[in-house]
Amino acid sequence: MRTLLSAAFTAAVSLAVAPALAAPCGNDASGFSAWKLAFAQEAAAAGVGQSGLSALANAQYSHSTIRADRNQTGVRYELNDFIRIRLGSLDSFASQMRREQNKNPTFYASLEQAYGVPAGILLAIHGMETGFGRTMGSTPVVDSISTVAYDCRRSAFFTPHAIAALMLVDQGGLDPTQQGAAHGEMGHTQFLPGNALRYGVDADGNGRVDLYSITDSLASTANFLRQKGWQPGQSFQEGSANFRVLNDWNAATVYQQAIALSAARLQ
Repeated sequence: MRTLLSAAFTAAVSLAVAPALAAPCGNDASGFSAWKLAFAQEAAAAGVGQSGLSALANAQYSHSTIRADRNQTGVRYELNDFIRIRLGSLDSFASQMRREQNKNPTFYASLEQAYGVPAGILLAIHGMETGFGRTMGSTPVVDSISTVAYDCRRSAFFTPHAIAALMLVDQGGLDPTQQGAAHGEMGHTQFLPGNALRYGVDADGNGRVDLYSITDSLASTANFLRQKGWQPGQSFQEGSANFRVLNDWNAATVYQQAIALSAARLQ
């Protein structure tokens, strides 16, 4: 398994926040075309090539992304309610996880050997993020990530991810029309493009990171957690160092608790 880390993404972060290069943000679709022209210069300076720039030129302002962004409410459920609404029950969800694991147990064992992250953690994340790949989003990634990079509300946060998405297009790891979630999250476990570029793993050895491949996506997820400080062979229940690593995946405590409890059912 080969990890593809991008020094170019680090450079992109620096360039993206430089005031002299910053493309003008906006709060509706009216300025999006002008922003794309300015952002193309910023992206090119960060190392984005012709394929990525062409994808940007063809990007459409995503009204569905803005609606989703403006209507976020966060996770406000108690743990039991969260489990009931998102998982049905721990037992039923664990049964789904086990069925997925049984499709290729050697693969999950190899991930634990390479990264120290148990199959239960990876399967819980996969199931909670996309229903084991059934619902990976319906908005083109380049459209959505460009829209939130342009939108003034969180432009500084999303701009480096937009540049990363265009770099992924250049590398062949993201088709310009590939669909993802509302804020540019992509693949089986819903990586933001910058994280895909930084932590992505070419696990099947075909020369590119493809987060829409289960092999690459779950290896990348395991690599992300390990790079964030996952300790192999240690507890991942609440109060442990590994549980704190789950905060880097999702900041909602009930989400972290549900991952840990679901994974424990698989052991």
